[in-house]
Amino acid sequence: MRWSCSSQLPVNHWHEYLGEPTVADAVLDRLLQSAHRLDLKGDSLRRHSDARKTPKLDPS
Repeated sequence: MRWSCSSQLPVNHWHEYLGEPTVADAVLDRLLQSAHRLDLKGDSLRRHSDARKTPKLDPS
């Protein structure tokens, strides 16, 4: 079985985000037991492309 999971939250912040260390450990154990991790660095390309495509709304 193959599946993928992506997150903008780095793995080392999951314990703080989930708030419960036991739950965070259980989730990370299951997700990362045989995972191939890709930690991406740099600016988001989505932010650059969204800024050009998003129409400006008139607040009035």
